[in-house]
Amino acid sequence: MASYKKPMKKLYDVVIVGGGPAGLTAALYLARAKYRVVVVEKEHFGGQITITHEVVNYPGVERTSGAELTETMRKQAESFGAEFLLAQAESFDLSEDVKIVKTDRGELKCFGILLATGAHPRMVGFAGEEEFRGRGVAYCATCDGEFFSGKEVFVVGGGFAAAEEAVFLTKYARHVTILVREEDFTCAKSVADTARNNEKISVLTNTEVLNVSGDTALRAIRYYNNQTGEENEYRAEAGENIGVFVFAGYAPATALIQGLAELNEQGYVITDNSKKTSVDGLYAAGDVCIKELRQVVTAVGDGALAATELEKYAAMMQKKTGLYPEKPVVEMTKTEQNISNDSVQSTENDVLFDDEMLAQLNTVFSKMAAPLVLKLSLDDRPVSVELKGYMEELEKLTDKISVELTDEGEEEAPCVQVCRANGEWTGLAFHGVPGGHEFTSFVLGLYNAAGPGQALDEESLEEIRGISQQIELKVLVSLSCTMCPELVTAAQRIAAENAHVSAQVYDLNHFPQIRERYDVMSVPCLVVNDGEKISFGKKNVRQLLEFLKG
Repeated sequence: MASYKKPMKKLYDVVIVGGGPAGLTAALYLARAKYRVVVVEKEHFGGQITITHEVVNYPGVERTSGAELTETMRKQAESFGAEFLLAQAESFDLSEDVKIVKTDRGELKCFGILLATGAHPRMVGFAGEEEFRGRGVAYCATCDGEFFSGKEVFVVGGGFAAAEEAVFLTKYARHVTILVREEDFTCAKSVADTARNNEKISVLTNTEVLNVSGDTALRAIRYYNNQTGEENEYRAEAGENIGVFVFAGYAPATALIQGLAELNEQGYVITDNSKKTSVDGLYAAGDVCIKELRQVVTAVGDGALAATELEKYAAMMQKKTGLYPEKPVVEMTKTEQNISNDSVQSTENDVLFDDEMLAQLNTVFSKMAAPLVLKLSLDDRPVSVELKGYMEELEKLTDKISVELTDEGEEEAPCVQVCRANGEWTGLAFHGVPGGHEFTSFVLGLYNAAGPGQALDEESLEEIRGISQQIELKVLVSLSCTMCPELVTAAQRIAAENAHVSAQVYDLNHFPQIRERYDVMSVPCLVVNDGEKISFGKKNVRQLLEFLKG
């Protein structure tokens, strides 16, 4: 047994993979107990609950949104010293006392690991589901509901998500029909009754989808009664399209530990009562685990329990190895992830950025290696006034940014082009106003364009720099979508590194003609070379590079 203490700057007591309620709670507990902990999240901190527009059953909080609740959790954890890293965890090395979490932004060394990766929406598998994904078949009402304004919408599922999201979709849809496979809803009666009693919702029980069909968009759905065998079809009128939202449960995100730890037949992690897996030093919490109830409150409980057990494990490993983590110096990787969308105020207010946001922006600007010019193309819409005010406020914060008006690209105004000091375009542009969930990705785009930019592994850098043909990337987004920023950031990072690649982001709320041109009914949507290739869904840098090669 070691009898000395050796500090290590790049050692953590615990690495938490997953930034939802379970991971954030564990981070809070560990950091408060004076352990060094980092939360690694590939998309956005908060997890699946951030797409829930109203939370009314979390004890002690009368009414809030999922995004607000988890942002409070993140800030609490941060206040005790927890660190945050937006990165894709790629593999674990659990063979030694000091374990390694390999990410697309480098390796993290630690004593213990908490897997809190949650679960992702499950596809049902009916004919046409994959074919029309993004062109009528969707999985997130918050992200894609607005694309079905005045349309007929079908919801597949009978659980909590199906009932709640069906009610949310009535804000946009002409009518919503819920197709429930069972004899009744499987969620709480109060939630089901809210859907049943909505005048814009019809409920069909014992009903399953046979197929969906269409041409450039979804036009028809066929379904049947699994008790009587009776089939029905709904076909949209000429020129109309329909939407099918699938809420059929979730599949656990356990790919990282397949072959390493014990899973059940459904792929969920098997743990003991202390949330320990079959491997020493590896714990699991939240929806990735076997459990009867998957709610925020149970995820929080899992995170707290796992954290207290990991405290004991980390203390034991410190004593055994003689190693202990040094307290970190605040670095760019932390500041990048702390830019909170909740800190961005409307331009109608007296203050656009609050004090916390200003401090974080100043840290980003101080790291920028070169000045940038933001060239604005404007039209006569109010959104152009908003964009101009937004960029001028950024200009006031730093001498690294200047704003110029230009007549270039007026047909796709309002637009901000990110240019170098000599006026040369970096390949990055945003059409609309980069607020909401896109504010962080826009600021990171500035950092990437100015240099040195977010860290990339050597393999990805070499691959990006080896692109020799011209590639035009259009990323079509909604500012309410929590899945869009990852694709935006990935596209911008590649474009910032290679002059042959451009990445232009469009807020579809202001560019319906773009949506119609590519028949887009879901975001994020990636359009390569004006429609040569089109893809829907989030992608990190590695996944985007693979897609571009394919």
